[in-house]
Amino acid sequence: MKKLLALTTAVLLLIAATAFAADYNYVSPDKFKEWMTTGKKTIIVDIQVPSEFAKRHIKGSIETNAYPVKSDEEQKHLDAVLSTINASKDDVVIVCPRGGGGARNTYDYLKTKGVAESRLFILEKGIEGWPHQEFCQSGR
Repeated sequence: MKKLLALTTAVLLLIAATAFAADYNYVSPDKFKEWMTTGKKTIIVDIQVPSEFAKRHIKGSIETNAYPVKSDEEQKHLDAVLSTINASKDDVVIVCPRGGGGARNTYDYLKTKGVAESRLFILEKGIEGWPHQEFCQSGR
């Protein structure tokens, strides 16, 4: 009986996690690399803290230093890029350290500011999971 209860709980948690993840658009590192190599225009919004951005970021990223996008001050960092986003119809790829909570906070915040959800994508696994070094740079 305990095994059945544990299995049922695990299945329910998996379903809940899948449903939660389904609320956001994600792009895999390989798909994003394909977008970059085929010339698909995107706006790359990087929310890493300054020291992490300086260590490694994707070329062409807009540095916002907004991580983890919880406070009003951090959200103001995103407000600075809204004019760039709104002046374009290009998709927006959000890059954070690991593609988790900070990226979802950014996605949600940009949505509240009128950015169409169909344009918003979170880079799966964030910069830590980005395997394509040829598209990275360090420093500012």
